[in-house]
Amino acid sequence: MHRLDFYNMCKTYGAAKALDGVDLSLKGGQVHALMGENGAGKSTLIKLLAGVVPADALTAKVDGASIALASAQDAQQAGFRFIHQELNIVPQVSVAENMLLGRTFPRRFSLGINWREVNARAREALAFLGVDHIDVRALAGDLNAGDCMLMKIAAAFVSDPVTDERAILYVLDEPTAALTSAESELVFDAIARLATTGAAVLYVSHRIDEVLRICDAVTVLRDGRLVSTEPTAELDKAQIIRDMTGRDVADAYPLASAKPRPEVIVDMDNVSAGPLSEVNFKLCAGEVIGVAGLANAGQGAVLETFMGLHPVRAGVARLQGKPLPRSPEQAWKRGVAYLPKERRSEGLMLNMSIRANIALPHLTGLHANASQERQMAKALGSQMRLKCENLDQPVTQLSGGNQQKVLFARALHGLPDLLLLDEPTRGVDVGAKYDIYCTVREASAKGCAVLMTSSDLPELLGMCDRILVLHNGRQAHMLDCNGLTSSDLLSHFYEAKAA
Repeated sequence: MHRLDFYNMCKTYGAAKALDGVDLSLKGGQVHALMGENGAGKSTLIKLLAGVVPADALTAKVDGASIALASAQDAQQAGFRFIHQELNIVPQVSVAENMLLGRTFPRRFSLGINWREVNARAREALAFLGVDHIDVRALAGDLNAGDCMLMKIAAAFVSDPVTDERAILYVLDEPTAALTSAESELVFDAIARLATTGAAVLYVSHRIDEVLRICDAVTVLRDGRLVSTEPTAELDKAQIIRDMTGRDVADAYPLASAKPRPEVIVDMDNVSAGPLSEVNFKLCAGEVIGVAGLANAGQGAVLETFMGLHPVRAGVARLQGKPLPRSPEQAWKRGVAYLPKERRSEGLMLNMSIRANIALPHLTGLHANASQERQMAKALGSQMRLKCENLDQPVTQLSGGNQQKVLFARALHGLPDLLLLDEPTRGVDVGAKYDIYCTVREASAKGCAVLMTSSDLPELLGMCDRILVLHNGRQAHMLDCNGLTSSDLLSHFYEAKAA
């Protein structure tokens, strides 16, 4: 079994120390968690190990022998494999081609590419993960988010006669953030198999229950510094939260401070739109309704319908007594705010400033007013406890949690009448989650109606008044959350519409 040691990892961006003298030791055959709040330095540490960002200081050793990590090629040759959280794929080419990117494609008689062998290697890697429903010849752009992540994870297991024997470290960054519980189980099984081969696994996740279940040790970072490294057997959830945040964070959801008002914001009467059929519910001011079901049951489509992305083809749908908006532009103007599931590809303009990202849907007139934009962004950023150098900083430089806070800041300008949240805490740490929950509660207390999806069942139960359950795009149940348990809710996902 190999031992990997990384000493005195340092990286500074301007005046900010992203990493400040961090040590990390990993052992072959073990799964080691890396945890911390957004902005703690986890992503920077991964980039240093991958050789894609130059370290200010770093000593790396494998079995006591020093190695260089000055480039991505160095990391590849050392046997390091990386599975990143963000779904960076080439949508125009096949699943198999995406999985073999960065590798030497097999050739037939030293001439053209051997596509049969390409597809075979891709299928073999997916089979290692326990996945048999993804067609390796399909375009990657046609996959849903969960299957995209499974494809990216499986890509790390593609056989390569030249380099596979030297794969000694797998780094997985939030691999289950976009997955259902069943898909996550496939990943956990694959990680266990990797550990039995002698590889070291560095597992980055905000999901503490996952970490306690599958990891042998936990390293926690805070503000770029090493806080602790302990065996998982000696830790509990409360201790990890204290190490991450420096304080005790209630393992609960903030209680609603006001009851929903009688004013009806949304009225759906037997509505069919896009993949949805026969949807019936009313949503009142100040009420929070969750939308749930098995993967691809239509949760996201419910939210998209209010953004004008799925025209109503049957039934009657009303927003404050009027027909639904016909476009996202109309929706924003009518007081509908939307946080999409994929913040990087659907919600943010990554190379533009924080200020521009917050202000864009609210601009009026022919010319932007930089002063007004800055005032708006400053006030909303402060409300969301946004961590950044300045408001002109490109949003791509922010951590995932702070990027999510930018989307919330945009949505909360002027207090929307209807707030649409698609997986609002995906990839967000425990401290930032609680901030987001408090923000949603504050908005609903002021009369904002909220529709939210989440694959985290306790989150739905903790934040919602009622939960709409979908089955293949059809409304199956509308459940009152009072007294409802996660197992009760999950059981309704498999039931047809009640008589």
